[in-house]
Amino acid sequence: MANVVVVGSQWGDEGKGKIVDWLSERADVVVRFQGGHNAGHTLVVDGKVYKLSLLPSGVVRSGKLSVIGNGVVIDPHALAEEIERLRGQGVELSHDNLRIADNACLILSVHRDLDGMRENAASEGARIGTTRRGIGPAYEDKVGRRAIRVMDLVNLKSLPAKIDRMLAHHNALRRGFGEPEIAPDALFEELESVAGRLLPYVDRVWKLLDDMRREGKRILFEGAQGAMLDIDHGTYPFVTSSNTVAGQAAAGSGLGPGGVDYVLGITKAYTTRVGEGPFPTELKDEVGARLGERGREFGTVTGRQRRCGWFDAVMVRQAMITSGVTGIALTKLDVLDGFDELKVCIGYELDGRSIDYFPASQGAQARVTPVYETLEGWSGSTAGARSWADLPAQAVKYVRRIEELIGAPVAMLSTSPEREDTILVHDPFRD
Repeated sequence: MANVVVVGSQWGDEGKGKIVDWLSERADVVVRFQGGHNAGHTLVVDGKVYKLSLLPSGVVRSGKLSVIGNGVVIDPHALAEEIERLRGQGVELSHDNLRIADNACLILSVHRDLDGMRENAASEGARIGTTRRGIGPAYEDKVGRRAIRVMDLVNLKSLPAKIDRMLAHHNALRRGFGEPEIAPDALFEELESVAGRLLPYVDRVWKLLDDMRREGKRILFEGAQGAMLDIDHGTYPFVTSSNTVAGQAAAGSGLGPGGVDYVLGITKAYTTRVGEGPFPTELKDEVGARLGERGREFGTVTGRQRRCGWFDAVMVRQAMITSGVTGIALTKLDVLDGFDELKVCIGYELDGRSIDYFPASQGAQARVTPVYETLEGWSGSTAGARSWADLPAQAVKYVRRIEELIGAPVAMLSTSPEREDTILVHDPFRD
């Protein structure tokens, strides 16, 4: 049986929630391996709607073990609120079905403060467009070796020295922003108050997952955001603060690269983006508005309206390579129903020359213009289709052309938000 990594192949919001839920029903263990509570997806199970940010999708299904890996930064307050919200919906969480890596780092109030202060101080064009939840500053502290980790809450007597190290950095920044300093006692009280919320779930996740793998359990690794928001391979600096490509599943869980058998890239049939940053195929016209309206393009966590545009095959092909994608789950094909013609970006023009890659330079990313191929649309409906025979001929041609352009086959095709409206070509857990 294969272990599967699910990653977004665009700028996030590709419809991972439905696909991950579909796969989590077949998995024994579901692992979050990066990001924080800036991510979000919606699950619909037996008519109930669940909105998750930090917790893996497996938590809403009985008999599944859900794991928050070391690659995730954890806001203990947000996690506690999410757990309580699920309890109100009848989902009980305990050490039996939820584990948190003891070496995961925490998001604290100082991180949220810093995130907001930076965005407020930046000029309009210089803002990154963060969710202001403290994710970036928490990762900075992790890399700067001044973070407080879950395991540090076991021995509260060890915290004062760690707090002093963290505040030496943060208070200097706060002075620069003209904000009052944080007293060490205040941060200690914050940590003391959250310890009891996290410690019941703590485990050595790297050992746990190794045991699960040796027992032949199916492990599903659930990524957040999308490959083009990766801190290394995305549209830097308009990216998230962690690695979102599939390779992070190994580092962010401790299982190691040998534990990954199949990488499923969730890919929307058109392109969207939330917040700032380059977007070569963005449509600021009635076509873009139509895509947004039909696709209900609003962020699960932020509620912000997503920018919409034509499918960018150059960008997705690059994501296929950097994540080592085995096959894709193509989502929201039904949103394209009724268009007379569809365009797909097959290359870029940059300063008078043609290129077939998304450049790393921020300036070049802003200057590229898309080269389009026009495809015939379809008048029939793909909504709710559950077999290839249910699809209009031109819709099948569109899907096949995308496969050719991105260099990866379609393993699953989603034709509506309903989980049953899925055409399965290859089961990632078996192929």
